[in-house]
Formats: sequence, C-alpha cells, structure tokens
Amino acid sequence: MILSLIFSCTNKDRPANKSEDETILSGSIQILVDESFKPIVEDQLYVFNSSYPDAKIELIFKPEIELLNLFLNDSIRVGIMSRKLRTDEAKFYLSKNIRIRENRFAIDGLAMITNNSNVDSNVTVEDIIKTMKGQGGKIKSLVFDNPNSSTVRYFKELANVNELPKVGVYALKSNPEVIKYVNDHPGSIGVVGINWIQEPSEDIKMLIPNIRVMGVKNLPGKPGADGFYKPSQSNLALELYPFTRNLYIINCQGRAGLGTGFASFLAGDRGQRIVLKSGLLPNSLPSREVNIRK
Repeated sequence: MILSLIFSCTNKDRPANKSEDETILSGSIQILVDESFKPIVEDQLYVFNSSYPDAKIELIFKPEIELLNLFLNDSIRVGIMSRKLRTDEAKFYLSKNIRIRENRFAIDGLAMITNNSNVDSNVTVEDIIKTMKGQGGKIKSLVFDNPNSSTVRYFKELANVNELPKVGVYALKSNPEVIKYVNDHPGSIGVVGINWIQEPSEDIKMLIPNIRVMGVKNLPGKPGADGFYKPSQSNLALELYPFTRNLYIINCQGRAGLGTGFASFLAGDRGQRIVLKSGLLPNSLPSREVNIRK
C-alpha cells in the first residue's frame, strides 16, 4: 500500500519513551482511543498489523475526559476521538512548536436503541432534548455509556445543559452495558455508536437480535425533519440523520513516526473500505473498478 499522507514534522520535544528507530511502518507506539470507537479501531489495527508486522501499536481505550487528560499531559501523543482539539487545548503543543495533525477518517451515527418489545420504534430530537433538560415527556429512561464519554458530552451540548438530570437519564460504564440494560429493561432507550450494533463484541452478540435501532426525526426546519430516519450510511451521507459525529486521528508526535503511518492507513483506500464495511460512513468513498467482459 502506498501511504498518501506523509506529514511534515520536527524532532523537537520527543516524549521520554520515544523509540529512536520508530518509522512510519515500524517500531512501537501507544495510541489513545475514545472507547466508544473500539470496534472500528480494533478492525483497522488488525488489518494494519497483518500488513506491517514490524509495527507494534498498543491501543489504550478511555472515555473522552480521561483520554484528554492523558493526551494533554504529554503522556501519549496520538489519539483517536470525536472532535478536534479546542484552542485552549491546542496551546499545550503549539507552545512547543509542535504542529498538530487532525485528520477525519469516518463519520459515526449515534444510534438510539430500544428493546424489540417496545411498541414505539421512533423518537424525535425534541423528545431527547426535553429528557436531557429534565422536563419529562415520552422517554422514561435514557441510558448512556459513561458519564465522562464523548456521547454524553454530545447530548449535553445538544440540549445546552451542564449536568445530566437526576431522574430519567443514566450513565453506566460502557457501550456493552448500555446494550445489556436495554435488553433487560424493555421501556428504556439507549445511546451507542452504530458500530456496536453492526459489529458487536462476543459478550453482547447474542443480545443484538433483541435490540431495535429507532428512527429519529429532527427539529423543524432542519434536514431530516420530514420523517424518521435511522443511522444508515445513506442517511449519514445525505445528512438526514441528526445524531452524527466525526472520527479524527490527532497526531502530535512532532515527527514522521508510526502515528503518521497509521493515520495514512486510516485515510487510505484499505482503511476507508474497513470503515465502509463497519457501517460507518467513510471520509472518502473507496474507488471501485468495474471490469466489463464482452
């Protein structure tokens, strides 16, 4: 595979644990990963390792707040998360003259899930906002993965609230726990990345047939306000599904290291095909050759 995104970097301020023989395709590195993206990133690393056996990448899965604490303390300089660094966060690396490389490689849909026995299979953005504000409504139980997760932050920003309400909204510990909770509590609605439904881990695979992905109707005047849409790839591409987020790999190594190589793989043809297979939307659609026989 030809790596197409070789970043210009500098050797200044390498972390103390930096391997001197690290290249874009060999050596060892740790990469922080938002734990809500675990299935897709593990798939990517599996194929990357099969192609480049001299590259040793250790993935460290954390909820977003814990991830940022490590990332901004200079503990680990490559991370995969659902947003770019904010201006105040970027200052840490910019003060060291380290150029920050932020590359989107996929678009995720945050799926609203419920038990198959739930008669109501649709929900509106307005319903979600009311619940997040503690104003009651049709949703009796809304369940998230972790109080420190990017998913919780996303919906708090959507509803413009600083804290989760004390009644009706619950944060557990992980995405698999959300799926298990929805399986055991038919009246609840859970929030997980669509990849957890498309490619579930072994411990929850048997529960997926009991789970239904709900249709979501957007606020009046916005795309997707004319009906209830599910987080399919076509609806993500047409921007009809309201709950979407980007996946970025953020590289602050300050040089062309293994983080550069993995970022290039994610953005390249093979990485984008893995995204397409996962149910997420690739940042760029992979090329497809059609052979016409006479």
